[in-house]
Amino acid sequence: MNPIRLFLTAASLAAAAAFAPNKVVLRPAHQTSSALYVQGQGDGYKKVFVAGGSKGVGRLVVDKLLSEGTDVVALVRSDEKVEELSALEGVTAIKGDAADYKTVEGAMDGCDAAITTLGGGAQAEDGKFIDYTGNNHVIEAAGILGVTRVILLTSIGCGSSKEATPPQVYEVLKDVLIQKEKAENVLVKYYTNMNWTIVRPGGLVSEEATGNAILTEDSMAIGSIHRADVADLVVQALSSKATEKKILSAVDPTVTSSANTEGRVSEAFALN
Repeated sequence: MNPIRLFLTAASLAAAAAFAPNKVVLRPAHQTSSALYVQGQGDGYKKVFVAGGSKGVGRLVVDKLLSEGTDVVALVRSDEKVEELSALEGVTAIKGDAADYKTVEGAMDGCDAAITTLGGGAQAEDGKFIDYTGNNHVIEAAGILGVTRVILLTSIGCGSSKEATPPQVYEVLKDVLIQKEKAENVLVKYYTNMNWTIVRPGGLVSEEATGNAILTEDSMAIGSIHRADVADLVVQALSSKATEKKILSAVDPTVTSSANTEGRVSEAFALN
């Protein structure tokens, strides 16, 4: 869909309704209750659409939402993942590809919030990256359906955080980061009436959560973070009115990172 049309559609709907783990020293944010509130008014999100929920951070986001009593609609690509997720109480798993817009819209219909963790840098046969195409489809569907709360997971290295990334690391990840940044730009530029949040994690580590990771508005923040902590921060951000229309980096002050050669200190973002 043409971006201008996307903008007009979103506006009318609203009117109607790497980084290897050196120690980063950051001040921990106050850990708020993870009970979900719609725009701070006390009504819980009943059903959240998750794109990328079959593995990695997305899969952990699904578990975290379920632990909060929130129903989840997960779009996954294989019968195996449909079977795995469907076995979880509170999950509706739908087989489909986020590269197909209609599939995304159909799966999201009926949800009141959306989280997309799509990525991986894989190019489709048409040369497009899911990092842009899939995320853009989630954003567009949310706008069409009137789902005004959207969390987009990208990466440090996108947009204003490019300078935080060591040049040699950026060169390796450049193609993927450019695609993620394109999705960010669509969300920020054309969905001004949507309560979006962009979360940019540092280098991802597959270990148990430390509980010490933070979000920060410091675009020069750099470091590593465990996937489980990213998932926890994403769900906390979903429930926090303070994160609306914010672009936040996510790092862990207790995980060492060789990328932070200057020992940069960043202030944590308060979630309440």
